[in-house]
Amino acid sequence: MTELATMDFHPQPHAGQPKPWAFPAPERGTLDNGLTVLRCHRPGQQVVAVEVLLAAPLEAEPVGLDGVATIMARAFSEGTDKLSAEEFAAELERCGATLDAHADHPGVRLSLEVPVSRLPKALGLLADALRAPAFAESEVERLVRNRLDEIPHETANPARRAAKELSKELFPATSRMSRPRQGTEETVQKIDSAAVRAFFDKHVRPATSAAVIVGDLTGVDLDALLAETLGDWTGTAAEPRPVPSVAADDTGRVIIVDRPGAVQTQLLIGRVGADRHDRVWPAQVLGTYCLGGTLTSRLDRVLREEKGYTYGVRAFGQVLRAAPDGTGIAMLAISGSVDTPNTGPALDDLWKVLRTLAAEGLTDAERDIAVQNLVGVAPLKFETAAAVAGTLADQVEQYLPDDYQATLYQQLAATGTVEATAAAVSAFPVDRLVTVLVGDAAQIQEPVKALGIGEVTVVSAE
Repeated sequence: MTELATMDFHPQPHAGQPKPWAFPAPERGTLDNGLTVLRCHRPGQQVVAVEVLLAAPLEAEPVGLDGVATIMARAFSEGTDKLSAEEFAAELERCGATLDAHADHPGVRLSLEVPVSRLPKALGLLADALRAPAFAESEVERLVRNRLDEIPHETANPARRAAKELSKELFPATSRMSRPRQGTEETVQKIDSAAVRAFFDKHVRPATSAAVIVGDLTGVDLDALLAETLGDWTGTAAEPRPVPSVAADDTGRVIIVDRPGAVQTQLLIGRVGADRHDRVWPAQVLGTYCLGGTLTSRLDRVLREEKGYTYGVRAFGQVLRAAPDGTGIAMLAISGSVDTPNTGPALDDLWKVLRTLAAEGLTDAERDIAVQNLVGVAPLKFETAAAVAGTLADQVEQYLPDDYQATLYQQLAATGTVEATAAAVSAFPVDRLVTVLVGDAAQIQEPVKALGIGEVTVVSAE
């Protein structure tokens, strides 16, 4: 008789107590040239992230040259006084580094990621790009051509076309916010090397700029390294630019951007609200998440799960531009797409969701799930140095204290259901929403008019 084999099992592991987590706190300082520096040591993060913020906002662009900030941002990686565009790209590649730049309403931002072992070389390249960019005529001409090639594709993209129309509707024509961030065909084709150089000389200097550096800085003499690189960037002193106030018209109305034959309708419903300085922001984040922040939120539950109109609808708040005195503005919006025949019924149900929210409020269960999702995933969201650096840079750009993000999570956890409901209802009042629909006007105009959610206007997609 054979003896049965036996197996010894290791005891089942038991979960330990979760470690307390808080958003990383940076150290703040200033270099001799006036550059503000935030550093954040993150053990184990061998890829260092660097964000440089330049006080060159879109509203500072010369009249008729919308897009010059974007061309300047792209031209930073196209050579210096020491290296041609090809040589600069090759040196970045040898470092295993990536350098990106973009322009937005608050200013221009450069983002560098590099292994910590190559940080000195990469910071030197970044410093050279800021200290003495080449802005070669041939490279600027190429960047302008590339930008002009992008514009038709953006116009053909329903989501981008909806965003362009919403900005045009919300803001007066005199406001830079009413026009495309990266310029139009008419303005971009006027940009040349001289215009880029003039914009750089007028607005880019260390005294009004900031750098955020995040990663494992063990053994790195960052003070010495900064002095040799970004500290060697010089420029005149200047006062920060004042942030002009912006008016917005959120009178309830509907604009249909006509796309004959479109099988789907892209919808973007929005208005303007306060920025993160407003005390209601945490409750608004929570309430907006309950409304349309995830697949289990109210909008998706009705429009996707129950009715099958869409693959997903999202509600969100996005800061457009902040101000030190709290007079900045944010876009509050609902976006998604629905099949063309169901455009009217989908909008009808969407408005019913908003009215029900105002009448009955959120449930405690919705609030609890939102807090778990927003606060509970924070440690995962900020696992990388780039994620931490980006958020710290946002805080600098928006004139927020360095502990803002850490405090925000505490505020979210302390926000009650009633507060979250009030903030969501205030953010999306049914009679003060501008609705943009990119779709087939012949099929959707009459059903949308019948809803009575505002005067309906049809415009060309071109």
